[in-house]
Amino acid sequence: MRYFIFLILSALTLCLISCGESTNTTEQNSTQEENTTQEQNSTQTLATYETNQSLYNTRNITPIEVDFNRTTSLNNKGAYVTSQCYTKTVDANGTVHNPCFTCHINSNEPNYIDDWDLQETRSFGEYTATNRFTNLFKDRTSLVSQISDEEILSYVRENNYMQKGQILLANKLKYNLPDAWDYTGNGVWNGYVPDCYFNFDDEGFDKNSSGDYTGWRAFAYYPFLGTFWPTNGSTDDVLIRLADVFQEDENGTFNKEVYKLNLSIVEALIKKKDVSIDSVDENVYGVDLNQNGTLDTANTIVFKWVKPTYNSGTGKIENFSMSYVGAAKALLVTNEYLIAPGLYPKNTEFLHSVRYIDISDDNQSVTMAPRMKELRYAKKLYWLTYANLRNASLAEIKEKDDFPDRLRTIIGNSEYGASNNLGWVYQGFIEDEIGELRPQNYEETQYCIGCHSGIGAIADSTFVFQRKFDHNATMQGWYHWSQDANGLSGIAEPLTKDGRQEYQLYLEQNHAGDEFRSNDEVMEKFFDANGSVNTTESQKIATDISYLLLPSVQRALQLDKAYKVIVEEQSYIYGRDAHIAPVTNVYEEITIDEDTQIEALKY
Repeated sequence: MRYFIFLILSALTLCLISCGESTNTTEQNSTQEENTTQEQNSTQTLATYETNQSLYNTRNITPIEVDFNRTTSLNNKGAYVTSQCYTKTVDANGTVHNPCFTCHINSNEPNYIDDWDLQETRSFGEYTATNRFTNLFKDRTSLVSQISDEEILSYVRENNYMQKGQILLANKLKYNLPDAWDYTGNGVWNGYVPDCYFNFDDEGFDKNSSGDYTGWRAFAYYPFLGTFWPTNGSTDDVLIRLADVFQEDENGTFNKEVYKLNLSIVEALIKKKDVSIDSVDENVYGVDLNQNGTLDTANTIVFKWVKPTYNSGTGKIENFSMSYVGAAKALLVTNEYLIAPGLYPKNTEFLHSVRYIDISDDNQSVTMAPRMKELRYAKKLYWLTYANLRNASLAEIKEKDDFPDRLRTIIGNSEYGASNNLGWVYQGFIEDEIGELRPQNYEETQYCIGCHSGIGAIADSTFVFQRKFDHNATMQGWYHWSQDANGLSGIAEPLTKDGRQEYQLYLEQNHAGDEFRSNDEVMEKFFDANGSVNTTESQKIATDISYLLLPSVQRALQLDKAYKVIVEEQSYIYGRDAHIAPVTNVYEEITIDEDTQIEALKY
């Protein structure tokens, strides 16, 4: 039954993608085309990738040929089971390590996966029991030693996304589309075309080269546990964009204040808590934002949810206890858009750049590099109700029980992206062998789907917006990392739902700073010879998360070099984790349903 349901949802996803389901996307693309044409006319030429060719593939590596036409995986049909899932949870001394709780945890409605039990049992199938991320076992010592500090710094400081005020990848997709990328063969790129200029105002809103808002807004957040800490290889940023209707007033005109309020309403719904805002007159919007029963001045989006009612006569859902403002408010009445705690509105988009680590001018600290390793994109194409989501989760559980060796069916391709079967499509761009961004192929995208569906840690298939800094942070949490010279320095540690210090909890549970237990720098800094947490050191994280999250300058350079080797190989389907020596704390073959010896953590 689950298989049948997911095939229907996946087919619907691809139909919506290919048919251009979102009117606002069509309008945005039209506007982007006009802006690009204006830029093109003014400059008479399109910016192309300009680089120092001496920085590329001087190690005589023959890159793997990338097939953009396949819709099945070449190396790993179960690539949605990530490399971190093959971690050995018991070391040679009998110490139990639990990095698993970061993803597999008791979930919050409407995420009904609730997969905390996977902390305790290796619930693999016959196929996925084999670890096909063979890059983990490679020794890159020799290749990394051939890359000088000067070479890697020159490389990561090149901007492979924008040059001369233009988006390189967008130019290529629109005006010079390689035949190999054109999955549909129609001469047009039908997937997402990058349209963020990373040009932010003092409230985190992105503007294009004409000074117009693109709709993207950056926000600062607590990096997710383990893999996404910079000390483990990458820096990153995340931006959100709501559909045009959420950016407009009741007359259909762009209104920044309306957009800000709607973003804060979405934040309250995803976090399921009150969100502070600048003072607004509720009479202007006709919405009781502070839920005090009258229209007055509001300083807070109060999260107070009462289940709406269904009118059998009209077939409409009515009496929403919370509402969007502006043009989006009217669409709740028609049910063209819906609203519920824990869910984003239809057509919400996320943009996530994963980058190298750069070094400050004084060589004393690390920062975000201009060069992107990846540009990841997600869009919510259709709305699923709580009942839909519950049924999908129950069906998945039953499917796993009845057919434990059956692999997931993930529908997608390199041009449209891949469906997660929960209303979202995911698409990515990654470096080619000379550092230009190219589309991910099917298998490379499949790698992303496992984390963005089917685990307890996510909220409506996403990880980060629920971790956004609150109103009392710098710029109320609405800023890009490049806008704050302090970066992660001086930021207090986040707390779990039950009040524990989250990053210190990870150290205590995992006895390491990464899933593979290969980050020697964190091990030496935060653990004694017996593997116990050095509380004197770990307590420093409480007031400054950078003390844990940022690597030393030397480690940052080594991680950059290790990843560059993967780029030159184009071997992402065999694993994209940056390491130099072979990783020893992972299985090449898992014993199915083996007890991990972990005592599950729940909170």
